[in-house]
Amino acid sequence: MKITFLPDNITMEAQPGELILDVAERAEIFIPTGCLMGSCHACEVTLEDGTPVCACITGLPRNKEHLTINLAADFTW
Repeated sequence: MKITFLPDNITMEAQPGELILDVAERAEIFIPTGCLMGSCHACEVTLEDGTPVCACITGLPRNKEHLTINLAADFTW
C-alpha cells in the first residue's frame, strides 16, 4: 500500500499492519515520541478521515491501497 505523509507530501510503500512510526522512520520523517506505548500521545498523527492515532502503536489498515497521514507538531515535546 502507499502512505502519504503531509504536509511534506512524502509517499512511501508499506505493508498492511506495519506501524505508522516504522514507516515514517524509513522515510526519514521525524515523529516525536515519548513512552512508545501510546499513553503520552507525543506521536499523535491524524488519519485522512480526521481520526487522531498514536503512530507508535497504530498499524496500517489491511483494507486500503492508499492512506494519507497528517503530521502535527506539538511544540511542548
